[in-house]
Amino acid sequence: MKIDCNTSLKDLLQIAKGAMNELQESEEFIVKDLFKSCEWNKIDMGNRSRLGAMFFNFSKNDDKLIIVGIGKTPQNQQKYRKLHDDENTITNNEI
Repeated sequence: MKIDCNTSLKDLLQIAKGAMNELQESEEFIVKDLFKSCEWNKIDMGNRSRLGAMFFNFSKNDDKLIIVGIGKTPQNQQKYRKLHDDENTITNNEI
């Protein structure tokens, strides 16, 4: 999906969740890391903050415990660690 200033928060959250498949187990990241820099820059500041809050809520309410919050960066961005892969995720080889 192509990201622009009109991409919905719901779509951005789905993109972020999908990008976690590219991370290794125990890898630490912030939400911004789940997007290419050119894509992240197309998201307006307000939606970046809202996306961060939505992703944080996802991490707190995820019963599969794929990720966990591990604190804040010096820039006050929430850091996460990937605990394990979601066994229900479809890989590119299965499509």
